[in-house]
Amino acid sequence: MPSARPPLVLSAATFISNFDRFAVTPMLVLIALGMRVPLASAVAAASGYFLAYGCLQPVWGVLSDRFGRIVVMRGTLAGAAVAGLASALAPDLTTLVAARVVTGACVGAIVPSSLTYVGDTVSPDRRQGALSDLMAASAMGTALATAVGGVLAGLLDWRVVFVLPALCAGTCAVLIGRLPEPERAAVAGVRAHLATVLANRWALLVFGLVFVEGAVLLGVLTFLPSALVHHGVSVAVAGLATATYGVGVWLSSRLVKALGGRLAVWQLIALGGSSMAVGHLVVALRTDVVTVVVTALLLGGGWSFLHSSLQTWVTSVVPEARGLAVSLFASALFLGSAAASAAGGHLADHGRYALLFGTASATAVPLLVVASVAHRRYQARVATRA
Repeated sequence: MPSARPPLVLSAATFISNFDRFAVTPMLVLIALGMRVPLASAVAAASGYFLAYGCLQPVWGVLSDRFGRIVVMRGTLAGAAVAGLASALAPDLTTLVAARVVTGACVGAIVPSSLTYVGDTVSPDRRQGALSDLMAASAMGTALATAVGGVLAGLLDWRVVFVLPALCAGTCAVLIGRLPEPERAAVAGVRAHLATVLANRWALLVFGLVFVEGAVLLGVLTFLPSALVHHGVSVAVAGLATATYGVGVWLSSRLVKALGGRLAVWQLIALGGSSMAVGHLVVALRTDVVTVVVTALLLGGGWSFLHSSLQTWVTSVVPEARGLAVSLFASALFLGSAAASAAGGHLADHGRYALLFGTASATAVPLLVVASVAHRRYQARVATRA
C-alpha cells in the first residue's frame, strides 16, 4: 500500500520554494541601501519574481502533463539554483531583477508539481494527509523566511539569503531524480488539453473558490504587519508577530491529518472558513500584538483546513489533466492574492484597517458555505457514479 507521506525530497523542495519566495520582502531595504538605489526601484526584485511565479504556472502544468513531473521539477530546481546564485552575485539592480525573474519562474513549478505528484501516487482517501505534510513544509519555509530572512541579511549580508536556497535547490535537483515517474494520461495537444480542464464545471468552481480564498487570506494577510506599524509597533516586532501564521499552519496541518479520517471534507472546509472569518474579526475589533498573533494563528488554521481540502479536490476533478488543473489552481490563488493586495492598498493608505479586516471576515462566510455545500454535492456525484 503506497505511503500517505510524501517523499522527503518533495517536502524539502516545497520548503525551499516558500523560503525563497518570501525571504526577499524583509530584505528590500537592505538591497536598496547596498545597491544605492531607491526603495521603490528595489521593489522590482520582488514584484518581478512574483509576476513570473504566477504567470508561468499554466506552462509548467502543461509541460508536467506532457513530459513528466520529475523531469519538470528536476529542471526547474536546477534553474532556480543557477538563478539564485546569479542573484547573489548580481553587480547591479538590473541584473538582480533579471535573476529574480528567472528564479521566480523556476520556483513557480515546484509546489504545483509536488501537489500533482502526490495526486498521482497517493489514493484519494489518503491524499489530504499527504498534502497536509507538504503544507507543513511550506508553512515552515514561509515562517522562517519571514522571521529570519531579514535577520540573516542584517547580520551577514543580503546576498547570503539568496545563496542558501540556491544550494538547497541544487541538492534537491539531484535527489529528486531518484523518484519514480508516475503514470499519466497522454497529452494530445495544448489546446485540447486546456479545453479538457476549462470544460469541467467542477474545476472552474474550485478555481473560483481558491481565487476568493487567495484574496481573503493571503491578500489580506499582507496587511497585518502594516496594521501593527500603523498602531505604533516596530517593524521587527510586527514581522515576528505575523510570522506566527506559519506556526499556525504547521500546528493545524498536524490536526488536519489526524482528523482527516474522522471528518468529511466539507466539514474540514467549514472549520477552515470559520477560522478565517473569526481571525479577521478579532483583528478588526482590536489591533495590537496579541490580537495579530491570535489572528495569524487562526488564519494558519484556516489555510490548513480549507486550502488543503481545496488542494485535494483539485487533484481529483480532472485526473487526465491533473498537472494543468493544479497549476491553474495555483494561478487563481496567486491572482486572488494580488487582487486583494491591490484593492486593500487604498484602505491601508488611509489607515482603515478595521474596514479592511471586517470585509475579509464577512467574505469568508459565503466562501465557506459555498465551498462546503459544493464539495458535499461533488462527493455525492462521485459516490453515485462509483
